[in-house]
Amino acid sequence: MAPLSWQSKQAVFMNGLGRGQDQDCFIEEQVRTDRLHQLFRQSFAAIFGSYLGAVMLCWLCWDRFDHQVILIWLVALAISTLLRLKMFMEWFRCPHDERTPDRWERRYWITLMLSAGIWGVGALAVMPTDDRLSQALVMLFTVGMSVSAVSCYSAYRYMTLGSMALVLLPCTLWLLFQPSSMQVGVAIAVLVFSSFVVSATRKLSDALEKAFRLTRQMERAHNISTRAAQTDELTGLMNRRAFFEHAHVLYAQCRHNQQPLCALMMDMDHFKEINDTYGHQAGDQVLRQIGGVISASFRQADVYGRLGGEEFAVLLPNTSLETARDIAEQLVKAISGLAAEPVHGLTASLGVASTHALDQDLHGLMNTADKALYRAKAQGRNQVAVAE
Repeated sequence: MAPLSWQSKQAVFMNGLGRGQDQDCFIEEQVRTDRLHQLFRQSFAAIFGSYLGAVMLCWLCWDRFDHQVILIWLVALAISTLLRLKMFMEWFRCPHDERTPDRWERRYWITLMLSAGIWGVGALAVMPTDDRLSQALVMLFTVGMSVSAVSCYSAYRYMTLGSMALVLLPCTLWLLFQPSSMQVGVAIAVLVFSSFVVSATRKLSDALEKAFRLTRQMERAHNISTRAAQTDELTGLMNRRAFFEHAHVLYAQCRHNQQPLCALMMDMDHFKEINDTYGHQAGDQVLRQIGGVISASFRQADVYGRLGGEEFAVLLPNTSLETARDIAEQLVKAISGLAAEPVHGLTASLGVASTHALDQDLHGLMNTADKALYRAKAQGRNQVAVAE
């Protein structure tokens, strides 16, 4: 039978509490994934916005621009837009667990830089050399496109700065080396304005990253407290409270689906003598080993835990009474084969019961299995008794 994933996760979790560095790396990876998801969510509109911006600029200056250059620019921009749209469609269609930074960040970078580069070079190509009004309009649109990058790609600082530079710099540098003082002044003004945008981009990116990290750290702290409240510290199994919370849900599911539900009640034999003879540390070691055996013996759908002392309980959904008895027999054999130095000859007794009647509630089922357990004890221990 496959191990129960909840219990396996608990064991991994408990073993990893002291591995602060590993936990920090895990949080960093989560933050990186959160940034990627934020990037795709907030930048979808930018695919069409950049192309519509170029179309609007060409429409406003149709009589002032070279029509052949306009056509080449818009076709190249349309190709890059289709590439980005294809990437977004594949992102939204792929399973959630495949939306990883290693798979998508590089691809996003390439398509964005290609689109931004085409926009910046195209804006420079259509700009007339002797028409100041057209030049002002082109600069207005390039500044608008670069500022919009802050809102679209703010989760990635360098991605934002790279796209801004590719859009702004071609036209700005060209103006900076023109003979007219007005053109040079416009270029300087754009560069000064861009410096403020760069600073704002850095602060916004840092704020988003801190927010993502704080959210993940709070989530981790909540998981720690929740799991600690549900986990038996000694064995790593569910404690009594968590067991009955899960048990009530499982019982309701089985009753709704009209499936049988079997209960196993297990008690270590002569456990008091182990504590009295070898000490409580030896007894604790025995319980830890029993917890390990139980964790490795049941399915993902099963519910099990330590009810207290040396008493354990297991619920087996959609399982016949005969199968439950076979499982209990295997568990008895596994425990009898344990060696917990200096303790030898470990044994356990089990009682098995099934929901043979629809009017039997969970506590009735557990009590019936408990009575079978006491019968196994009375019959000599180290055996399984099935409820009559």
